[in-house]
Amino acid sequence: MLLLSPLLAAFAGAAVIVGLRLAVLPLLSPTRWYWRALLLGAAVVLSWRYVEWRFTETLAPLGWTADALFSWGFAMLEALTVLSSSIAFFILTRVKERTAEADRHIGWWSRGQPPLVDIFITTYNERLEVLERTIVGAKAVHFPRLRVFVLDDGRRDWLRQACEQHGVGYMVRSDNAHAKAGNINHALAERARDADRPDFVAVLDADFVPHVDFIDRALALFHDPSVGLVQTPQHFFNPDPIQHNLGISSAYPDEQRHFFDNVEPARDAWGIAICCGTSSVMRVQAVEQIGGLPTESVTEDFLLTLKLADNGWRTVYLNEPLTEGLAPEGLREYIVQRGRWCLGLMQIVRDLYNPLGTHRLGLIHRLSVLDSFLYWISTFPFRIASLICPLLFWWGGVTIVNASLVDVIRYYVPYYLAMLVVLNWLSKGLFIPVLNDVAQLIAAAPVCRAAALGLLTKGPHRFSVTTKGGDRTRIVVQWSLMRPFLILLGLTVGGLAAPLNSDFIFNTSSTAGDGVAIVMFWTIYNILVLLVAIAVCIERPRYNRPQRQTPEPTTLMIGDEKHRGWLVNLGPEGARITGPVGLSVGTTGKLTIPEIGDIEAHILAHTRDGYRLKFAPTAEQRAQLIEKLHTARAVPGSDRADIARMIRELARALTH
Repeated sequence: MLLLSPLLAAFAGAAVIVGLRLAVLPLLSPTRWYWRALLLGAAVVLSWRYVEWRFTETLAPLGWTADALFSWGFAMLEALTVLSSSIAFFILTRVKERTAEADRHIGWWSRGQPPLVDIFITTYNERLEVLERTIVGAKAVHFPRLRVFVLDDGRRDWLRQACEQHGVGYMVRSDNAHAKAGNINHALAERARDADRPDFVAVLDADFVPHVDFIDRALALFHDPSVGLVQTPQHFFNPDPIQHNLGISSAYPDEQRHFFDNVEPARDAWGIAICCGTSSVMRVQAVEQIGGLPTESVTEDFLLTLKLADNGWRTVYLNEPLTEGLAPEGLREYIVQRGRWCLGLMQIVRDLYNPLGTHRLGLIHRLSVLDSFLYWISTFPFRIASLICPLLFWWGGVTIVNASLVDVIRYYVPYYLAMLVVLNWLSKGLFIPVLNDVAQLIAAAPVCRAAALGLLTKGPHRFSVTTKGGDRTRIVVQWSLMRPFLILLGLTVGGLAAPLNSDFIFNTSSTAGDGVAIVMFWTIYNILVLLVAIAVCIERPRYNRPQRQTPEPTTLMIGDEKHRGWLVNLGPEGARITGPVGLSVGTTGKLTIPEIGDIEAHILAHTRDGYRLKFAPTAEQRAQLIEKLHTARAVPGSDRADIARMIRELARALTH
């Protein structure tokens, strides 16, 4: 019993945190700044307590040895991540929601004529089915003085014809200079010469469909003449590659939910909300004053925010679901997107707005840039290092952490639990061990390359467009992405197993003491992370399935016979209904859809409780279906994590 006492005592800090999580945190509101500040501050204190312990008690003596090189290097990387999270936690101590403000100022121009608003839909290589949703949705937006333009950097005749059929404007330019920013600048210049030049411009990526009240709600915040840009969140009606390939989309939100639901409202409270490109509305006067959208970075949206601030204009954030779009469907597209974000931020820091440089940005905007910079240069290298360091121990006898198990439990466990508990309290449980690590690991190597490229080379750097749409109905194994994880998994399992069965590995147990137990736990955790990362690299088929659950009563007419049932899934191509019985595959009839009417459909297949139908709609009916699916005020996808369900779905994905 005496031997167990120090170990049990070491768990005291962890026990207090778990107790607070179970008994106290459910009673506290995450919207109150003082609770946020208290809890986030406590987590930061525990973080730096851990760092102080690491540097004073766990590192090898300084010298030209492998132990010193790797233990000090990893500790400094850890300290950098703690610095990054400390700044992020400071920003998260406040939060601002502007829904009430938007309610108060809807129609602030009521004594005069409404402003002129353009919607710019930017496109380069997207397919018609992707663009059609956005065009139909933009036309359905409720605003009295609105024009819609498709900005086609692909210069495609079929898209020109589609725009004519839909009655929207179409613009092209002679080249593709400066990619999306150049495309928008060209359109702004063209529209500036027209008699009906816009006062405000909304920007939508080709795959983002606006809800009917998008313009009304966003424009309400321009009642303040100092506001140059209003950003709204991005929601996705399809799962991202991690959600989809693991089969957990119903239990685990998309990877960007934390940013849009938690980080942007907190940034807005400090006056440092950032433009994220699509789903934003700009004051044309403000953009013209700064010379158009900046083109010096491949992330022109973040740079636009900084240039507006540099010239006295504010960017604000309206946290309402006003648009919905396609998350990257393929793993490569997911990785390319994050690499581009990192590269663009490095360009900004290197060439334009170094947080320590001589420019006019105030302290809080400098802190904003520093926060983003530290995130990219610490989080992803740390994830790679976390996989490699245990291998150095097993295969080379290099001691990274020279500590007792009792001290690890006393210092590391409270720090880790506090971070996890507080972040999940703020974010509806979005931070799940293993899955969050996998999301970072998948893009870690490309992000590290992008960071080095952006910091060390002047450019110009190539702009990579995120591909959307296309045929994804086959299983695709991304071997080139999976291969490093397979190698690391083999080395990790081999490093764990070989010392137990062979004498050819360095004899780690003779020098490491408790380090063996510590690294063994670390290694087992890494094995779990690598297994899930490998599973993510197997891209499951995606079918053009209905996007929404819409349980509504319906009638299927076959000749003169009425078959009543329930419409449980609906998409532009077809539906699933329950209820009717005894119908043959191939039978044609008319399905009554609320708010649309009768659509010709034939029975495609039987289901357990009904049928799958394929539609043959008219052009008008197809547009009505898209409006019904995408333009109503609703939140697509999940916004909170369900751990029990997620574990079941993840286990099913990993065993099939």
